[in-house]
Amino acid sequence: MKAARAPELSVRDCAESDMPAIARIYGHHVRHGFGSFEEVPPSLEEMRRRRDEILLKCLPYIVAVDGAGDVLGYAYASPYRTRSAYRFSLEDSIYVAPEATRGGIGRLLLRHLIERCTALGFRQMIAVIGDTGNAGSIGLHRALGFRLVGTLASIGFKANRWVDGVLMQRALGPGDGTPPTERSAAPPA
Repeated sequence: MKAARAPELSVRDCAESDMPAIARIYGHHVRHGFGSFEEVPPSLEEMRRRRDEILLKCLPYIVAVDGAGDVLGYAYASPYRTRSAYRFSLEDSIYVAPEATRGGIGRLLLRHLIERCTALGFRQMIAVIGDTGNAGSIGLHRALGFRLVGTLASIGFKANRWVDGVLMQRALGPGDGTPPTERSAAPPA
């Protein structure tokens, strides 16, 4: 018996035509998980607006696609906070299609996101992970150099239960080892 071939995967910038698939993926996670603290999936129009907001800041919004071009997951970086002193810190967001989990897609996306944000001159990346029981996301971030920096106990209430928030952090490039250069940061929020 021949071993099954792994699907051909690639990462590229998100296109407008990817947005229905992204809305479907995110909607699944909103309805069935704790990775997002939203309780009602946003409309396709709202998802487009959010993507446009990220792109206006010149930040990466990427998708993982299979050989047929189907979107299997997406990731983006957004400002960690809006106050100016946070301008070199980003928050990552990664969502994988439910039928494609545990296939290395999250790792592929996060690795590309880290590389892109480092090249842009950012110095810290924060993961805000919903639920201390989210072993997949916590393990993914740990495997790519993030360290646990805190837990916000019972910070959200979703699906009739209290949900923790997990904070993980990773330095990008030289991290805090040298001062950043202003022109390497994205435009202010």
